[in-house]
Amino acid sequence: MIEREGDFGKIIEEERTMLTRIVSGLRYLGQGMRLMVGMPEYSTYVAHMHHAHPDRPVMSYEEFFRERQEARYGGNGKVTRCC
Repeated sequence: MIEREGDFGKIIEEERTMLTRIVSGLRYLGQGMRLMVGMPEYSTYVAHMHHAHPDRPVMSYEEFFRERQEARYGGNGKVTRCC
């Protein structure tokens, strides 16, 4: 039973903190899964390009995805590995 208004505010804040942790955990899970299959994070690529190569254009997400797929699996339908 909530005795004071401060208790209610504390409960709301705890729920907000828990939700923030869950969302953060899901983001880390998604990032980890992408890295396991060799798909780097697009936002990391964009930050790297702005920092290390400010004079070069940044690929769109679609271009980045296609380039990473070709780098990992080979272009023109050629398989470059046995598995």
